Amino acid sequence: MSRADHDLDRRQLMESTARSLLGVSILPALGSLAQAQTQAAGSKKRRLIYLFMHGAMSHIDTFDPKPGTKAQGPTKTIKTKIPGIQFGEHLPKLAAMANQLAVIRSMNTATGAHGPGQYLMRTSYKQIATTRHPGMGSWLQKLMGRIHPDLPPSVHVGGGEGPGYLGAKFAPVPIGDPAKGLQNTRQPTYLLEGQFAQRMKLAGKFDQTFRSRATTAEVLGYDDLYREAISLLNSKDLAAFDITKESKVQQDKYGSSRFGKGCLLASRLIQHGVRYVEVTHRSWDMHRELSSTNNLPTRCLDLDNGLSALLTDLKSKGLLDETLVVVATEFGRKPNINQNAGRDHHPAAFSCVLAGAGIRSGQVYGETDEEAFHVADKDATPQDLNATIATALGLSIDKPIHSPDGRPFTIADKGKPIKELLA
Repeated sequence: MSRADHDLDRRQLMESTARSLLGVSILPALGSLAQAQTQAAGSKKRRLIYLFMHGAMSHIDTFDPKPGTKAQGPTKTIKTKIPGIQFGEHLPKLAAMANQLAVIRSMNTATGAHGPGQYLMRTSYKQIATTRHPGMGSWLQKLMGRIHPDLPPSVHVGGGEGPGYLGAKFAPVPIGDPAKGLQNTRQPTYLLEGQFAQRMKLAGKFDQTFRSRATTAEVLGYDDLYREAISLLNSKDLAAFDITKESKVQQDKYGSSRFGKGCLLASRLIQHGVRYVEVTHRSWDMHRELSSTNNLPTRCLDLDNGLSALLTDLKSKGLLDETLVVVATEFGRKPNINQNAGRDHHPAAFSCVLAGAGIRSGQVYGETDEEAFHVADKDATPQDLNATIATALGLSIDKPIHSPDGRPFTIADKGKPIKELLA
Protein backbone atom coordinates (compact mmCIF):
# COMPACT_ATOMS: atom_id res chain seq x y z
CA MET A 1 0.00 0.00 0.00
CA SER A 2 1.34 3.42 -0.93
CA ARG A 3 1.67 6.24 1.64
CA ALA A 4 -1.10 8.15 -0.16
CA ASP A 5 -3.42 5.14 0.05
CA HIS A 6 -2.51 4.65 3.71
CA ASP A 7 -3.26 8.29 4.47
CA LEU A 8 -6.60 8.10 2.67
CA ASP A 9 -7.60 4.96 4.56
CA ARG A 10 -6.54 6.66 7.76
CA ARG A 11 -8.71 9.67 6.95
CA GLN A 12 -11.73 7.47 6.27
CA LEU A 13 -11.13 5.58 9.51
CA MET A 14 -10.94 8.83 11.48
CA GLU A 15 -14.23 10.02 10.02
CA SER A 16 -15.94 6.74 10.90
CA THR A 17 -14.42 6.65 14.38
CA ALA A 18 -15.53 10.22 15.06
CA ARG A 19 -19.14 9.24 14.58
CA SER A 20 -19.03 6.28 16.95
CA LEU A 21 -16.49 7.42 19.53
CA LEU A 22 -17.27 11.12 19.77
CA GLY A 23 -20.95 10.95 18.96
CA VAL A 24 -20.84 13.63 16.26
CA SER A 25 -21.22 13.55 12.49
CA ILE A 26 -20.59 17.19 11.57
CA LEU A 27 -16.85 16.70 11.03
CA PRO A 28 -16.71 15.50 7.40
CA ALA A 29 -18.84 18.44 6.28
CA LEU A 30 -16.46 20.85 7.95
CA GLY A 31 -13.29 19.92 6.09
CA SER A 32 -13.02 23.56 5.13
CA LEU A 33 -12.16 24.43 8.71
CA ALA A 34 -8.95 22.42 8.71
CA GLN A 35 -5.84 24.49 8.11
CA ALA A 36 -7.82 27.44 6.72
CA GLN A 37 -4.92 29.69 5.79
CA THR A 38 -5.20 33.33 6.75
CA GLN A 39 -3.14 35.42 4.37
CA ALA A 40 -2.15 39.04 4.87
CA ALA A 41 -5.36 39.97 3.09
CA GLY A 42 -7.31 38.13 5.80
CA SER A 43 -7.60 41.34 7.77
CA LYS A 44 -9.92 42.68 5.11
CA LYS A 45 -13.56 42.58 6.17
CA ARG A 46 -15.16 42.45 2.73
CA ARG A 47 -17.56 39.62 2.10
CA LEU A 48 -19.34 38.14 -0.91
CA ILE A 49 -22.86 36.80 -1.38
CA TYR A 50 -23.15 35.04 -4.74
CA LEU A 51 -26.69 34.32 -5.95
CA PHE A 52 -26.67 31.84 -8.82
CA MET A 53 -29.70 31.55 -11.12
CA HIS A 54 -29.32 27.89 -12.04
CA GLY A 55 -30.70 26.89 -15.45
CA ALA A 56 -30.07 30.15 -17.36
CA MET A 57 -32.19 33.16 -16.42
CA SER A 58 -33.87 34.96 -19.33
CA HIS A 59 -32.30 38.40 -19.66
CA ILE A 60 -35.18 39.66 -21.81
CA ASP A 61 -37.78 38.89 -19.14
CA THR A 62 -35.75 40.31 -16.24
CA PHE A 63 -32.96 42.89 -16.54
CA ASP A 64 -32.75 43.59 -20.30
CA PRO A 65 -36.29 43.85 -21.70
CA LYS A 66 -37.01 45.07 -25.21
CA PRO A 67 -40.45 46.74 -25.00
CA GLY A 68 -42.37 47.03 -28.23
CA THR A 69 -40.44 44.28 -30.02
CA LYS A 70 -41.43 40.75 -30.96
CA ALA A 71 -38.56 39.47 -28.83
CA GLN A 72 -40.20 40.76 -25.66
CA GLY A 73 -42.89 38.10 -25.80
CA PRO A 74 -45.64 38.05 -23.16
CA THR A 75 -43.67 39.74 -20.37
CA LYS A 76 -44.55 43.40 -19.86
CA THR A 77 -42.00 45.96 -18.69
CA ILE A 78 -41.91 48.43 -15.80
CA LYS A 79 -39.96 51.59 -15.04
CA THR A 80 -37.08 51.53 -12.58
CA LYS A 81 -35.43 54.02 -10.24
CA ILE A 82 -32.83 54.64 -12.98
CA PRO A 83 -34.24 57.10 -15.55
CA GLY A 84 -34.85 55.48 -18.93
CA ILE A 85 -34.16 51.94 -17.70
CA GLN A 86 -36.83 49.25 -17.53
CA PHE A 87 -37.02 45.76 -15.98
CA GLY A 88 -39.41 42.89 -16.54
CA GLU A 89 -42.78 43.29 -14.82
CA HIS A 90 -42.14 40.52 -12.29
CA LEU A 91 -39.35 42.42 -10.51
CA PRO A 92 -41.17 45.44 -9.01
CA LYS A 93 -39.18 45.60 -5.76
CA LEU A 94 -35.84 45.47 -7.55
CA ALA A 95 -37.05 48.05 -10.06
CA ALA A 96 -37.84 50.37 -7.16
CA MET A 97 -34.29 50.00 -5.83
CA ALA A 98 -32.45 49.87 -9.16
CA ASN A 99 -30.42 52.89 -8.04
CA GLN A 100 -28.67 50.47 -5.66
CA LEU A 101 -27.78 48.06 -8.47
CA ALA A 102 -25.26 47.85 -11.27
CA VAL A 103 -26.65 45.80 -14.16
CA ILE A 104 -24.38 44.25 -16.79
CA ARG A 105 -26.40 43.76 -19.98
CA SER A 106 -23.50 42.71 -22.20
CA MET A 107 -22.49 39.36 -20.73
CA ASN A 108 -21.74 36.63 -23.26
CA THR A 109 -20.08 33.24 -23.43
CA ALA A 110 -19.27 30.55 -25.98
CA THR A 111 -20.72 27.84 -23.74
CA GLY A 112 -24.37 26.92 -24.29
CA ALA A 113 -24.62 23.76 -22.14
CA HIS A 114 -25.63 24.04 -18.49
CA GLY A 115 -22.85 22.08 -16.79
CA PRO A 116 -19.90 23.63 -18.64
CA GLY A 117 -21.55 27.06 -18.52
CA GLN A 118 -22.05 26.94 -14.76
CA TYR A 119 -18.51 25.68 -14.25
CA LEU A 120 -17.07 28.52 -16.34
CA MET A 121 -19.08 31.18 -14.49
CA ARG A 122 -18.07 29.85 -11.09
CA THR A 123 -14.39 29.11 -11.79
CA SER A 124 -13.34 31.30 -14.78
CA TYR A 125 -12.04 28.20 -16.56
CA LYS A 126 -13.36 25.72 -19.09
CA GLN A 127 -14.21 22.31 -17.71
CA ILE A 128 -11.50 19.77 -18.57
CA ALA A 129 -10.83 16.19 -17.49
CA THR A 130 -7.34 16.73 -16.10
CA THR A 131 -7.95 19.61 -13.67
CA ARG A 132 -10.77 20.53 -11.32
CA HIS A 133 -10.71 24.27 -10.65
CA PRO A 134 -11.85 25.88 -7.38
CA GLY A 135 -14.99 27.97 -7.09
CA MET A 136 -15.03 31.54 -5.82
CA GLY A 137 -15.67 30.55 -2.20
CA SER A 138 -12.54 28.43 -2.08
CA TRP A 139 -10.51 31.19 -3.72
CA LEU A 140 -11.64 33.64 -1.04
CA GLN A 141 -10.74 31.19 1.71
CA LYS A 142 -7.28 30.76 0.24
CA LEU A 143 -6.57 34.43 -0.47
CA MET A 144 -8.46 36.21 2.31
CA GLY A 145 -8.78 33.73 5.15
CA ARG A 146 -11.45 33.72 7.81
CA ILE A 147 -13.21 36.54 9.66
CA HIS A 148 -14.79 34.59 12.52
CA PRO A 149 -12.55 32.28 14.58
CA ASP A 150 -15.17 29.51 14.79
CA LEU A 151 -17.55 29.84 11.83
CA PRO A 152 -16.56 28.42 8.42
CA PRO A 153 -15.16 30.96 5.93
CA SER A 154 -17.46 29.85 3.10
CA VAL A 155 -20.88 28.22 2.80
CA HIS A 156 -22.88 26.84 -0.13
CA VAL A 157 -26.68 26.86 0.14
CA GLY A 158 -28.16 24.51 -2.43
CA GLY A 159 -24.98 23.67 -4.34
CA GLY A 160 -21.94 25.27 -5.90
CA GLU A 161 -18.44 24.52 -7.15
CA GLY A 162 -16.02 22.82 -4.77
CA PRO A 163 -12.37 23.49 -3.86
CA GLY A 164 -10.86 21.72 -6.86
CA TYR A 165 -7.09 21.41 -6.69
CA LEU A 166 -6.95 23.55 -3.53
CA GLY A 167 -8.06 20.49 -1.58
CA ALA A 168 -10.74 19.59 0.93
CA LYS A 169 -9.51 22.02 3.58
CA PHE A 170 -10.80 24.85 1.37
CA ALA A 171 -14.19 23.25 0.66
CA PRO A 172 -17.24 25.39 1.46
CA VAL A 173 -19.61 23.93 4.03
CA PRO A 174 -22.73 22.62 2.22
CA ILE A 175 -26.26 23.43 3.38
CA GLY A 176 -28.97 21.47 1.59
CA ASP A 177 -32.07 23.07 3.07
CA PRO A 178 -31.69 26.59 4.51
CA ALA A 179 -34.76 26.05 6.68
CA LYS A 180 -32.92 23.23 8.47
CA GLY A 181 -29.56 24.95 8.66
CA LEU A 182 -26.39 23.06 9.58
CA GLN A 183 -27.33 19.49 10.46
CA ASN A 184 -25.91 17.08 13.07
CA THR A 185 -24.66 19.74 15.46
CA ARG A 186 -26.42 18.65 18.64
CA GLN A 187 -24.59 16.50 21.16
CA PRO A 188 -26.34 13.10 21.41
CA THR A 189 -28.59 12.68 24.44
CA TYR A 190 -26.78 9.48 25.44
CA LEU A 191 -23.61 11.48 26.17
CA LEU A 192 -23.63 12.70 29.75
CA GLU A 193 -22.00 15.98 30.78
CA GLY A 194 -18.24 15.71 30.43
CA GLN A 195 -18.27 12.50 28.39
CA PHE A 196 -17.63 14.26 25.11
CA ALA A 197 -14.43 15.85 26.44
CA GLN A 198 -13.35 12.49 27.89
CA ARG A 199 -13.84 10.79 24.52
CA MET A 200 -11.83 13.49 22.77
CA LYS A 201 -9.01 12.99 25.25
CA LEU A 202 -9.13 9.23 24.72
CA ALA A 203 -9.13 9.64 20.94
CA GLY A 204 -6.05 11.85 21.25
CA LYS A 205 -4.21 9.15 23.17
CA PHE A 206 -5.11 6.53 20.58
CA ASP A 207 -3.77 8.78 17.85
CA GLN A 208 -0.46 9.87 19.39
CA THR A 209 1.69 7.28 17.62
CA PHE A 210 0.14 7.96 14.23
CA ARG A 211 0.48 11.74 14.59
CA SER A 212 4.17 11.37 15.36
CA ARG A 213 4.67 9.58 12.03
CA ALA A 214 2.19 11.35 9.73
CA THR A 215 3.77 13.64 7.16
CA THR A 216 1.04 14.72 4.73
CA ALA A 217 -0.61 18.09 5.26
CA GLU A 218 -4.08 16.63 4.79
CA VAL A 219 -3.69 14.10 7.59
CA LEU A 220 -1.90 16.52 9.89
CA GLY A 221 -4.70 19.00 9.33
CA TYR A 222 -7.21 16.69 10.96
CA ASP A 223 -6.06 17.78 14.42
CA ASP A 224 -7.03 21.32 13.44
CA LEU A 225 -10.30 20.03 11.98
CA TYR A 226 -11.36 18.37 15.21
CA ARG A 227 -10.39 21.33 17.36
CA GLU A 228 -12.16 23.85 15.15
CA ALA A 229 -15.24 21.69 14.61
CA ILE A 230 -15.60 21.37 18.37
CA SER A 231 -15.15 25.11 18.74
CA LEU A 232 -18.00 25.58 16.27
CA LEU A 233 -20.21 23.11 18.14
CA ASN A 234 -19.60 25.06 21.34
CA SER A 235 -19.85 28.51 19.75
CA LYS A 236 -22.80 30.76 20.53
CA ASP A 237 -22.62 31.85 16.89
CA LEU A 238 -23.69 28.39 15.73
CA ALA A 239 -27.17 29.93 15.95
CA ALA A 240 -26.27 31.92 12.83
CA PHE A 241 -27.35 28.85 10.84
CA ASP A 242 -30.86 28.89 12.35
CA ILE A 243 -33.21 31.20 10.44
CA THR A 244 -36.06 30.43 12.85
CA LYS A 245 -34.33 32.84 15.23
CA GLU A 246 -35.64 35.62 13.00
CA SER A 247 -39.09 37.12 13.61
CA LYS A 248 -42.00 36.05 11.43
CA VAL A 249 -42.13 39.57 10.00
CA GLN A 250 -38.50 39.30 8.97
CA GLN A 251 -38.95 35.82 7.48
CA ASP A 252 -41.99 36.99 5.51
CA LYS A 253 -39.94 39.76 3.86
CA TYR A 254 -37.78 37.13 2.19
CA GLY A 255 -40.71 35.01 1.07
CA SER A 256 -41.53 31.35 1.63
CA SER A 257 -39.37 29.90 -1.16
CA ARG A 258 -36.19 27.92 -0.54
CA PHE A 259 -34.24 30.66 -2.32
CA GLY A 260 -35.76 33.35 -0.11
CA LYS A 261 -34.86 31.35 2.98
CA GLY A 262 -31.38 30.93 1.53
CA CYS A 263 -31.03 34.70 1.22
CA LEU A 264 -32.16 35.10 4.83
CA LEU A 265 -29.58 32.53 5.91
CA ALA A 266 -26.93 34.34 3.86
CA SER A 267 -27.77 37.57 5.66
CA ARG A 268 -27.42 35.91 9.07
CA LEU A 269 -24.14 34.23 8.17
CA ILE A 270 -22.63 37.43 6.81
CA GLN A 271 -23.68 39.29 9.96
CA HIS A 272 -21.92 36.68 12.09
CA GLY A 273 -18.65 36.73 10.16
CA VAL A 274 -18.84 34.20 7.31
CA ARG A 275 -16.88 35.61 4.37
CA TYR A 276 -18.59 33.88 1.41
CA VAL A 277 -22.12 32.54 0.95
CA GLU A 278 -23.45 31.16 -2.32
CA VAL A 279 -27.18 30.59 -2.72
CA THR A 280 -28.43 28.64 -5.73
CA HIS A 281 -31.87 29.43 -7.19
CA ARG A 282 -32.98 26.57 -9.43
CA SER A 283 -35.52 25.96 -12.22
CA TRP A 284 -34.68 28.80 -14.62
CA ASP A 285 -34.42 26.39 -17.59
CA MET A 286 -37.71 27.38 -19.21
CA HIS A 287 -37.96 25.65 -22.58
CA ARG A 288 -41.73 25.28 -22.13
CA GLU A 289 -44.54 27.55 -20.93
CA LEU A 290 -42.33 30.43 -19.87
CA SER A 291 -45.20 32.51 -18.55
CA SER A 292 -47.06 29.83 -16.62
CA THR A 293 -47.43 30.66 -12.94
CA ASN A 294 -44.90 28.07 -11.79
CA ASN A 295 -42.20 29.25 -14.19
CA LEU A 296 -41.11 32.84 -14.80
CA PRO A 297 -43.54 34.65 -12.47
CA THR A 298 -42.65 32.40 -9.53
CA ARG A 299 -38.89 32.38 -10.14
CA CYS A 300 -38.91 36.18 -10.46
CA LEU A 301 -41.06 36.57 -7.34
CA ASP A 302 -38.53 34.53 -5.38
CA LEU A 303 -35.65 36.63 -6.72
CA ASP A 304 -37.49 39.92 -6.22
CA ASN A 305 -38.39 39.15 -2.60
CA GLY A 306 -35.12 37.50 -1.64
CA LEU A 307 -32.67 39.98 -3.16
CA SER A 308 -34.60 43.12 -2.20
CA ALA A 309 -34.91 41.95 1.42
CA LEU A 310 -31.25 40.96 1.51
CA LEU A 311 -30.01 44.33 0.26
CA THR A 312 -32.36 46.18 2.61
CA ASP A 313 -31.17 44.13 5.58
CA LEU A 314 -27.48 44.55 4.82
CA LYS A 315 -27.90 48.28 4.33
CA SER A 316 -29.88 48.75 7.55
CA LYS A 317 -27.19 46.91 9.51
CA GLY A 318 -24.34 48.88 7.95
CA LEU A 319 -22.97 45.83 6.13
CA LEU A 320 -23.72 46.65 2.49
CA ASP A 321 -20.60 48.79 2.13
CA GLU A 322 -18.44 45.79 2.98
CA THR A 323 -20.56 43.06 1.38
CA LEU A 324 -20.61 42.51 -2.38
CA VAL A 325 -23.81 40.90 -3.68
CA VAL A 326 -23.79 39.29 -7.13
CA VAL A 327 -26.58 37.79 -9.25
CA ALA A 328 -25.18 35.49 -11.94
CA THR A 329 -26.35 32.81 -14.35
CA GLU A 330 -24.68 30.56 -16.92
CA PHE A 331 -26.13 32.17 -20.09
CA GLY A 332 -29.28 33.81 -21.41
CA ARG A 333 -32.31 32.67 -23.39
CA LYS A 334 -33.26 33.22 -27.01
CA PRO A 335 -35.25 36.31 -28.09
CA ASN A 336 -37.80 34.22 -29.97
CA ILE A 337 -40.52 32.27 -28.19
CA ASN A 338 -40.36 28.63 -29.32
CA GLN A 339 -43.25 26.35 -30.32
CA ASN A 340 -43.63 25.24 -26.71
CA ALA A 341 -44.13 28.82 -25.46
CA GLY A 342 -40.68 28.85 -23.90
CA ARG A 343 -37.21 30.20 -24.64
CA ASP A 344 -34.18 28.07 -25.53
CA HIS A 345 -30.51 28.48 -24.58
CA HIS A 346 -28.71 31.61 -25.73
CA PRO A 347 -25.03 32.11 -24.78
CA ALA A 348 -24.54 35.16 -27.02
CA ALA A 349 -26.10 37.61 -24.54
CA PHE A 350 -27.27 37.67 -20.93
CA SER A 351 -27.34 39.83 -17.81
CA CYS A 352 -25.75 39.82 -14.36
CA VAL A 353 -26.17 42.21 -11.42
CA LEU A 354 -23.84 43.57 -8.75
CA ALA A 355 -24.50 45.65 -5.63
CA GLY A 356 -22.75 46.73 -2.48
CA ALA A 357 -19.05 46.74 -1.61
CA GLY A 358 -16.74 48.27 -4.19
CA ILE A 359 -19.47 48.83 -6.79
CA ARG A 360 -20.67 52.09 -8.36
CA SER A 361 -24.42 51.55 -8.24
CA GLY A 362 -27.30 53.07 -10.17
CA GLN A 363 -26.04 52.22 -13.63
CA VAL A 364 -26.38 49.85 -16.56
CA TYR A 365 -23.18 48.67 -18.24
CA GLY A 366 -23.21 47.54 -21.86
CA GLU A 367 -26.13 46.85 -24.14
CA THR A 368 -27.53 44.31 -26.53
CA ASP A 369 -29.02 44.91 -29.96
CA GLU A 370 -32.70 45.74 -30.48
CA GLU A 371 -33.76 42.11 -29.99
CA ALA A 372 -31.31 41.25 -27.19
CA PHE A 373 -29.69 38.69 -29.48
CA HIS A 374 -26.11 40.00 -29.69
CA VAL A 375 -23.98 42.26 -27.53
CA ALA A 376 -23.93 45.68 -29.19
CA ASP A 377 -21.58 47.52 -26.83
CA LYS A 378 -19.03 46.78 -24.06
CA ASP A 379 -18.67 43.03 -24.32
CA ALA A 380 -18.18 41.27 -20.94
CA THR A 381 -17.17 37.65 -20.31
CA PRO A 382 -17.53 35.41 -17.24
CA GLN A 383 -13.83 35.98 -16.60
CA ASP A 384 -14.37 39.76 -16.70
CA LEU A 385 -17.19 39.44 -14.17
CA ASN A 386 -15.00 37.40 -11.83
CA ALA A 387 -12.13 39.85 -12.24
CA THR A 388 -14.53 42.66 -11.29
CA ILE A 389 -15.71 40.72 -8.24
CA ALA A 390 -12.14 40.04 -7.11
CA THR A 391 -11.08 43.66 -7.60
CA ALA A 392 -14.12 44.98 -5.71
CA LEU A 393 -13.10 42.72 -2.82
CA GLY A 394 -9.59 44.13 -2.83
CA LEU A 395 -7.85 41.09 -4.32
CA SER A 396 -5.09 40.98 -6.91
CA ILE A 397 -6.29 39.24 -10.05
CA ASP A 398 -2.68 38.51 -11.03
CA LYS A 399 -1.69 36.51 -7.95
CA PRO A 400 -1.07 32.92 -9.10
CA ILE A 401 -1.92 29.82 -7.10
CA HIS A 402 -0.25 26.61 -8.25
CA SER A 403 -2.08 23.31 -8.59
CA PRO A 404 -0.41 20.12 -7.29
CA ASP A 405 1.11 19.51 -10.72
CA GLY A 406 2.74 22.95 -10.65
CA ARG A 407 0.44 24.80 -13.05
CA PRO A 408 -0.28 28.45 -12.16
CA PHE A 409 -3.88 29.68 -12.03
CA THR A 410 -5.43 33.02 -11.14
CA ILE A 411 -8.85 33.83 -9.74
CA ALA A 412 -10.22 35.21 -13.04
CA ASP A 413 -7.94 33.58 -15.62
CA LYS A 414 -7.37 36.28 -18.29
CA GLY A 415 -10.39 38.38 -17.31
CA LYS A 416 -10.15 42.14 -16.91
CA PRO A 417 -12.07 44.10 -14.26
CA ILE A 418 -14.81 46.37 -15.58
CA LYS A 419 -13.51 49.70 -14.31
CA GLU A 420 -16.75 51.58 -14.93
CA LEU A 421 -18.46 49.38 -12.34
CA LEU A 422 -15.89 49.89 -9.60
CA ALA A 423 -16.31 52.58 -6.96
